[in-house]
Amino acid sequence: MTKFFLTLHVLAAILAVGPVTVAASMFPAALRRAQADPRDAAAIASLRLLQRICSVYAFVGVAVPVTGFVTAGSLGVLGSAWLIASIVLTMAAAVVLIVLVLPRQEAALDAVTGGDGGGADGDTHGQLAEGTGVVAVGERTSSQLAMYTGVFNLLWATVTVLMIVRPGSTTGA
Repeated sequence: MTKFFLTLHVLAAILAVGPVTVAASMFPAALRRAQADPRDAAAIASLRLLQRICSVYAFVGVAVPVTGFVTAGSLGVLGSAWLIASIVLTMAAAVVLIVLVLPRQEAALDAVTGGDGGGADGDTHGQLAEGTGVVAVGERTSSQLAMYTGVFNLLWATVTVLMIVRPGSTTGA
């Protein structure tokens, strides 16, 4: 059964996290194109698609830690340091995606489309509530998104390495 759970976990990671990392990485460049010419229908359509991919697959990505916990339980490694580090890094990646990337993508899409970005929350109109202030979408938004996406991707790459190398593991590699 362990091999079945591990297969589900790996497939969930590939099919859920992979599209988010690629689409989120492509979003800043698509945003710059859309900001350069807000009447470019293809640029706007690309932006909408990339934002939608990130939002939907972020939700689907919940399957990765769920199947991961089931797999770790069946392997008997729930207390292993490499797994705990992976869990912490996965939570950090989720926070970066949910708090820093997705809201900025939606706000940027709303700003470029005049509030008709097709997102679930159409009342942001290019502004993002952040703590006590409001951050308007501007020229630096694509750079910020690129940075936050890079952090997200680096966290997932680190988790992937930990899952493969499993430092200190006694279950064999």
